[in-house]
Amino acid sequence: MDQGDNEHDIGTADYAVRVATGMGAFTADEWERLGGATRNSSDGYNPFLSHAFLSSLEESGCATRRSGWQGHHLRLETADGALLGAVPCYVKSHSQGEYVFDHGWADAFERAGGQYYPKLQCSVPFTPVTGPRLLVSRGQDRQAVKAGLAMAVKAVTEKLGVSSAHLTFLPQADLDVLEASGFLHRTDQQFHFFNEGFSSYDEFLATLASRKRKALKKERREALASGISIDWLTGSDITERVWDDFYAFYMDTGGRKWGRPYLNRTFFSLIGERMADDILLVMAKRNGRYVAGAINFIGSDALYGRNWGCIEDHPFLHFEVCYHQAIDFAIDKGLKVVEAGAQGEHKLARGYRPVTTHSAHYIAHPGLRRAVADYLERERREVARTSEYLEDHTPFRKDELQVSGQASSKTD
Repeated sequence: MDQGDNEHDIGTADYAVRVATGMGAFTADEWERLGGATRNSSDGYNPFLSHAFLSSLEESGCATRRSGWQGHHLRLETADGALLGAVPCYVKSHSQGEYVFDHGWADAFERAGGQYYPKLQCSVPFTPVTGPRLLVSRGQDRQAVKAGLAMAVKAVTEKLGVSSAHLTFLPQADLDVLEASGFLHRTDQQFHFFNEGFSSYDEFLATLASRKRKALKKERREALASGISIDWLTGSDITERVWDDFYAFYMDTGGRKWGRPYLNRTFFSLIGERMADDILLVMAKRNGRYVAGAINFIGSDALYGRNWGCIEDHPFLHFEVCYHQAIDFAIDKGLKVVEAGAQGEHKLARGYRPVTTHSAHYIAHPGLRRAVADYLERERREVARTSEYLEDHTPFRKDELQVSGQASSKTD
């Protein structure tokens, strides 16, 4: 299997598929024509699909062969090389930084004598955010190109001789195409805040049960009780000095929680240069210095919460910086959704609702495929039952439950 630094081609009957080992194989103009990758996209803008974000991961060394994320991005082209569509892909030598966990599949396959790694991962590294994976250039037949990309993923998987391909955190349109192409469907759960046109945080609080409203008001007061103030920083306000402070927070939390943080200091400088207007840093200050912070990314209609850290411990400060302030910002800017990252049932009490996430998996080995398909069928039922249970235990007033169900179903 070629994992060098050069591009290589895989031919099919109807189109050309080129596998590129870096984002440098795409011009900025080519990438900006892909749905979801720019603010001009009719699909809405997802900052994690931007050329700036993906190239920064590679150029900083965060997503490279050395870190176990070797770029193998798919280009679907016409005979004369014009880009029809693309899929951000990586050959992986492990399952870290994905948030859709398949360690059990790998262990079982290898105990049976198979080789699970390397595998093909079609996603945004270190980012559990739903967004298009089958990217179509403007002006092309969307369904035809998506179908071609789905077949291209399978063809590349077979050509490389890897065990499997995994497209994670998918929108429904991509999932439908992939299932039709024989990919297995997996579900999981996150918690999102839905802005129902609120004019203020207090208007949002009015949708909660009285006891929950009082609890959140008290929580927010206590979070700032030690003389802490909050700054929203975006664009030119995010200086290298600010990145130094935030990186110290990130390293402290990352080192304690994961043992080895995924992102390095260079990465934050690069995104600061290239996409600062798409970034919101929520920074907590005490005694004249920043002591905690969270990084968020701003899409066309969503705020995406990512990483948090602190160098001082204060009660409820994590909830204030990561969840309450994100809601404040979304309401202030008219954003429809706050996606606060993976997992975390504690978000439920703070007005975030359960949402089903989706992924699709192509397993090359027939035996492993049958075992995984059986497992996923049972897992989907359990995820559905859990979601139904959690929906019944949201903090909203009973007369808000119908609205809650409608909001959650929009992203299922």
